[in-house]
Amino acid sequence: MTQRKGSPTPWSYTLIRLLFKFVLKIFYGTIVVENAHLIPETGRPCIVCANHSNSLTDALLLVTSIPSKKRNMLRLTAKATQFGHKTFTSWLIESAGTVPIKRRKDAADGSADNTDAMSKLVEALETGDAVCLFPEGMSRYHPTIAPLKTGVARLVSDVLSRNRDNSDFEISVLTCSITYMHRQHFRSDVLVTFHPAMTFRPKDNTELLAPVDYNNIRQLTARLQNVISSGTIDSPSWDLIRTAKLAARIYVPLGTRMSLGDYVRVIRSFLDAFKECQDIPGDTNSNNCQEATSDLVAHAKLCQDLKVYQDQLARWGIKDDRIRRPLPRHTILSRMTIRLAWSLALFTISLPGLLLWLPVFATTFYAVHNFKKTGPIFDTWDEIAQYKLIYGLMSGICVWWLTVFLTWPLAPLTFILVPAVMWMTLRWFEDAVSAFRAFTALRRLLRVGKATLKGMHERREDLHSRVMNLAVHSIGLPENPESFFVEAGGREKGRVKGRWDSTARYFSIKRRRKRDWNETLRLYDKVDYPEDAQVDL
Repeated sequence: MTQRKGSPTPWSYTLIRLLFKFVLKIFYGTIVVENAHLIPETGRPCIVCANHSNSLTDALLLVTSIPSKKRNMLRLTAKATQFGHKTFTSWLIESAGTVPIKRRKDAADGSADNTDAMSKLVEALETGDAVCLFPEGMSRYHPTIAPLKTGVARLVSDVLSRNRDNSDFEISVLTCSITYMHRQHFRSDVLVTFHPAMTFRPKDNTELLAPVDYNNIRQLTARLQNVISSGTIDSPSWDLIRTAKLAARIYVPLGTRMSLGDYVRVIRSFLDAFKECQDIPGDTNSNNCQEATSDLVAHAKLCQDLKVYQDQLARWGIKDDRIRRPLPRHTILSRMTIRLAWSLALFTISLPGLLLWLPVFATTFYAVHNFKKTGPIFDTWDEIAQYKLIYGLMSGICVWWLTVFLTWPLAPLTFILVPAVMWMTLRWFEDAVSAFRAFTALRRLLRVGKATLKGMHERREDLHSRVMNLAVHSIGLPENPESFFVEAGGREKGRVKGRWDSTARYFSIKRRRKRDWNETLRLYDKVDYPEDAQVDL
């Protein structure tokens, strides 16, 4: 294949990539990128397509996750209604060379002509660029991936058809699965998984050349959906996600000693098993069908029992780990004393820096609070992270420059010192919140009572046995998860590999040691989802 150079990188794109790489690393505790080596290099026409659950944040995440050494630029697309406004978001989108896409739902007459947009994308691909498309066609706060539109497949067909006489021409489709542990919460974690690129050539894929049978377009679209869905948590309901996460924690209670990628894939395995038992077949005449139905009934009963168990834990405000490893009363009291003292000490040293963070937190809270009033959860919550990122960035820059201005004689020092103090404050504040969260959980544990805890422990033992049976005999997961997943994977961001690494990471200035991939900067364990987010779309 003839190597193309690709379009030159605009200075604004370079600025945006550097700026938001910094901002995303502050907002999200850990961003793990898997399989970056699979990304086609600059000069090879490439369509990057991913699931779309977090509005503009998804695009920024892809821009910063693709190494500049692999691709100098990712040409983005965005809904046309975000262009032409006198806002920072609009400037951001336009400056990055983003192509506007019209949507039928935004037009008064329900029509949308994207001929010009598709032409620009085709030209960019023929130049050797990478373009980003979100084939769901929308971003919504929902637990499942929406049926994909056929735009990516049609674009592949158009490009191949235009270059049908070039035997060396090829175009790649790079699928990507984005998984947010909690997409809108400060200091939660994100997994970005790239899948092997699908490569298409005019001479090898004649079924996609014009005039094309639309069934071939649909088949390629379905293939894309299967690959993207397989790498993330895709569920028909929030309840199933909640239950699958609990099953994963019971099966392999390693926290961040296992990689984030493995954790997501284990959740996905349990989720698939629970989805199968939602619709038990009615015809049970054959022996094979009776056996399969019996297994599905058992899985459905386990799913229900796990939900009841998680509901009880949520009412008490404690985590499964407190039930798994019961603690004597004197140990609980001593740990409460240590956690409270440590959290107070960290809060104390964080106070000066928190004064700098206060305007940032207040601005983002006010902006998000007002934005939530503009629509229902499923239509607004997918943009919360975007609002927090942008308003946090702008208010943070204002605090930084205002502090430098007020300390003008010492400006060269405060120019460097202010962001350093703000970062270390965030680092200490995270540990302070974590310590206080542990203190409150231990306090709640004391209020439950020995007899009740013993009953819950026995219930958990039964659930553990049934979860292991499902994992090993039905799903095919390893029967020794606590050793298998410690050894699997490499040294990823946010992961701890042992006791010494865990202790050393606790005092790291780069990031705090997390015990659980489910953690956020909250005084409670985030396990529930808004009920009305389950609106059928």
